Amino acid sequence: MEMVRPAARRSVGETQPPLPSIYSLTLDELKEWLVAQGEKPFRATQIYEWLYQNRVTDFADMTNLPKRLREQLASSFSITTLKTVVKQTSKDGTIKFLFELHDGYSIETVLMRHNYGNSVCVTTQVGCRIGCTFCASTLGGLKRHLEAGEIVAQVVQVQKALDDTNERVSSIVVMGIGEPFDNYDELIKFLRIVNHPKGLNIGARHITVSTSGIIPKIYQFADEGMQINFAISLHAPTNELRTKLMPINKAYPLPKLMEAVRYYIQKTGRRVTFEYGLFGGVNDQLEHAEQLAELIKGLKCHVNLIPVNYVPERNYVRTPRSQIFAFERALKKHGINVTIRREHGHDIDAACGQLRAKERKEETR
Repeated sequence: MEMVRPAARRSVGETQPPLPSIYSLTLDELKEWLVAQGEKPFRATQIYEWLYQNRVTDFADMTNLPKRLREQLASSFSITTLKTVVKQTSKDGTIKFLFELHDGYSIETVLMRHNYGNSVCVTTQVGCRIGCTFCASTLGGLKRHLEAGEIVAQVVQVQKALDDTNERVSSIVVMGIGEPFDNYDELIKFLRIVNHPKGLNIGARHITVSTSGIIPKIYQFADEGMQINFAISLHAPTNELRTKLMPINKAYPLPKLMEAVRYYIQKTGRRVTFEYGLFGGVNDQLEHAEQLAELIKGLKCHVNLIPVNYVPERNYVRTPRSQIFAFERALKKHGINVTIRREHGHDIDAACGQLRAKERKEETR
């Protein structure tokens, strides 16, 4: 494991809020802004190319724009940059970044290397208020939502790191710190920006969004007409057990959640992935596998079994490998499409929120 630690951090709230991030603008919003300034809308495409193909960090470098427009952009927007506080590199090539925001708060972003390409796991909030009992991200609660541009900047920052080796980000998973659907509007803007051919041009089918189950937003997301992959953090096959693991189940109980899932599948025709973390002695017995198979039978779905990473602040332990395989076999016996998630960064602070919890204790108390 390699670890890099740059200069000391700013204090939270030390800096003034920056100008709005230009990364937060969709191409259409940028066109509207340009027209309001008396500029031609085609300039928006040029600006997008500078931001996302050339990845410049200074408007002055946009040399095919008139000087007056470059000055207008500089006085109206910032190009969001993230300060790398800690960079951990695993033996398997996984890289975990702890980034500092303009106000001193910190977020995690992870680069995962697969045989099919490079995937980036992004964060949507500083902290989380969902309160899942197994997750380090929720320690200290929710501090604030990220703007779309701050989520986009995570992908840009990782892509810049890959530029040195002529690689590119090929897929995105929105599964970092925070509940994406709790920051819904900024999430949707982010998805449209990174998916746009003139933006980062990440194909919709190479982007996955995960939710813990905010039911109204599942219906809304189904109606967006996007081809984004969709995952549910399920983690329990019964209403009672899910409430113990995930307090959000009190507000959005499992039966209602499954109704929303059925609506999503019917409306989009797309498959849903159920994320199922295995916690030793809690939800990993064969009876749980049978209950899970009964819960999701007949659905167009896939189950992703997750051997959980041990988090010191939590009391859960890993399920033995033999039990993981037994659980998988029990699901396959019922015709369930199931895989066991490949582990990434096992020798670094791999669990979501774990690096932030270790490095920024004042944020997570």
